[in-house]
Amino acid sequence: MPKKEPTTGELRRLQHERTTDEHRAIDQSVTKDEAHQHKRRASKAAYLERKLAERERAERRARGEDED
Repeated sequence: MPKKEPTTGELRRLQHERTTDEHRAIDQSVTKDEAHQHKRRASKAAYLERKLAERERAERRARGEDED
């Protein structure tokens, strides 16, 4: 049985969790380089989260649902 593909909302929530985790890791970083890596990962995850939110809104509009 094929694995169910995650919904856009599920993917967005996952990216939100990654963003939060990476922000927490910044404070726990030992070196500046490590902190920089976590900042970049947090930035990338936040970007993906925003793009997934846009996709989710577009999918709702395509289905004719209100955004309320």
